[in-house]
Amino acid sequence: MANIYDFSAQTIKGQERPLEDYRGKVLLVVNTASKCGFTPQYEGLEALYKTYAGKGLEILGFPCNQFGQQEKGDNQSIDSFCQLNYGVSFPMFAKIDVNGENAHPVFNYLKSEAPGVLGTKSIKWNFTKFLIDHNGRVIKRFAPLTPPEKIEQTIKVLVDVRNQDAKN
Repeated sequence: MANIYDFSAQTIKGQERPLEDYRGKVLLVVNTASKCGFTPQYEGLEALYKTYAGKGLEILGFPCNQFGQQEKGDNQSIDSFCQLNYGVSFPMFAKIDVNGENAHPVFNYLKSEAPGVLGTKSIKWNFTKFLIDHNGRVIKRFAPLTPPEKIEQTIKVLVDVRNQDAKN
């Protein structure tokens, strides 16, 4: 049976990155877009990252242009946009598809582990979020309407459990 650590993805700078590198961390995986009504969620994601990165959280951003053509730029322009407008310091990956025959394997895995409403697997829009615990278990899928600050308490609990496990 696959787990999140079996996959790799290309970073926004073009290097292949095994997700094994994030073993033992709490992960929040998000499909993003620069021209979306939810784009301001980058601010909340960055705030979470600044608060919890040193405690074991990693946020992984995956730009996607499948919803309303809201991520038309290339990886370099996406990276610049994220830096200039939101000061994004969490890892960003190369633009991918999250649905369809060209969907990235990471998202195929996440969708199978945490289906949406009524068991649907497809992602409905930008800024769908998947929360994964430090053991690699997909804990929950959050809809685009769920702002990052609404996830903070759950992240805090998972980070605290991770750090308690690390002490034992």
